[in-house]
Amino acid sequence: MDVLRKFLCPEFVFGPGAVSLAGRYAEHMGASRVLLVSDPGINKAGWTAVVQASLEERNISYEIFDSVLPNPRDTQVMEGASFYTERNCDVILAVGGGSVLDAAKGIGIVAANGGHILDYEGVDAIPDPIPPLICIPTTCGSSADVSQFAIISDSRGRRKIAIISKSLVPDISLIDPDTLETMSRELMAAVCLDTLTHSIEAYVSQAHSFITDRHALGAISLIGEHFIPALMHRDDRDLQSYMMQASLEAGLAFSNASLGLVHAMAHVLGGLKDFPHGICNGFLLQNVCSYNYDACPERYDKITETLRGGENKSSLSGREALLDAIGILVEASGIKQELGRFRLSSPECRTLAEMSLKDVCIVTNPREPGLKEIASLYEETFRQ
Repeated sequence: MDVLRKFLCPEFVFGPGAVSLAGRYAEHMGASRVLLVSDPGINKAGWTAVVQASLEERNISYEIFDSVLPNPRDTQVMEGASFYTERNCDVILAVGGGSVLDAAKGIGIVAANGGHILDYEGVDAIPDPIPPLICIPTTCGSSADVSQFAIISDSRGRRKIAIISKSLVPDISLIDPDTLETMSRELMAAVCLDTLTHSIEAYVSQAHSFITDRHALGAISLIGEHFIPALMHRDDRDLQSYMMQASLEAGLAFSNASLGLVHAMAHVLGGLKDFPHGICNGFLLQNVCSYNYDACPERYDKITETLRGGENKSSLSGREALLDAIGILVEASGIKQELGRFRLSSPECRTLAEMSLKDVCIVTNPREPGLKEIASLYEETFRQ
């Protein structure tokens, strides 16, 4: 407790109806013309229209940029930044999943600082603050609505870059559990595995603190108790709210403690093969936790205990108990049925391992991995 710690988080409003406050907060920021960032799926689900109505109630003009794809590309960010400038916008409002929120952050970076979005890879490489940013998450996985991270795909290099800066913490996030009603079961499963990975990696991170530990364990507890029921009962508002709360707490944890090897590997896998991020995490999580276990067994044992709600109903212990507890959730998600679609050759595994070593998330992993070890982890998970 004698170590200085910094903790970043945005102002946020949590609860049903929060999405309808978009206009009020845009007005508070003095917005005259808002760039509303979304995607076709969010438009179809009706959430873009809800935000539009809220802005119109306050007589705030807006321009819609909805060309964002999953795993947002640098080209989309550059297009959005040009659109922001050409339309004389002064506030960015993003409604969507992690791809939309990350794209909006990237748009803000380039709009304020110029250059190319790939110029800002790494930690604290953004010289000037981005425009005012309002985030409205419609999934419960990325936690981009409360984090200082943005993940952008390099379309030429076929990789993902991580941009980390306090400039990327939103000015306010409107976190409305009702937005989860329009998610498919498959998407819910994938993004919740992302939340689980965020919270586990934050808890074992070399940069963890007593503050991030509380949020990480809070998220792990919520997932352990409510993830499977939330998948089974998609119309239960309380269960959906618990999953949104888990995403919030996991985001507060990893935004300040950073992540680890699972995310380093998932980033390059998603960039090179365009695989869905949450599914990549779900596939990799058990093998990486097994690899890391001996670096901090007491922390991983606490994760196991928390996932089980403090009860040990299994004869397993240590590493095996951890893998069993995580495996129950991964199995319930249904993603293992998709594993056949995500196969890699041995040369691909080595290439991915080389790229993973350059990912900023690897720095805080509890164990320092080498090239051969990472390649082996890819092969154990995805080898043809």
